[in-house]
Amino acid sequence: MMKHRGFPGRMPGSDYQFTIRRANPRGVTPIVRRERYRDRKPVDRRADLMFMAALWEHFGTEPFERGNLDAGRLSWLFGREVLAWDDPFDPESYDAMLVIDEDAARASFPDAFNGNAEWA
Repeated sequence: MMKHRGFPGRMPGSDYQFTIRRANPRGVTPIVRRERYRDRKPVDRRADLMFMAALWEHFGTEPFERGNLDAGRLSWLFGREVLAWDDPFDPESYDAMLVIDEDAARASFPDAFNGNAEWA
């Protein structure tokens, strides 16, 4: 499992994790598309924004390996702002390749791109 060095481990001041420390010995947690409903808590929306900002800062438009990125956090963006790069895509692989759909990400999280996603 690739570890993305320098990637934030979690959202500051919260329990929302962005990375995992080690591979799951019982199997890889699959990435699935989760629906984001309008009534989500503001802190949940903030976690999505901060995660998207971190993805953009580290990878930009280049494809990236899932590695130690948290499957739960990726699942909130998967199928919209983060897309499968591999064909066929294996949602249960730490080696799966993903890519940011810049147009969708900018539409959903404009603050992640204009510098308003502050970490504190």
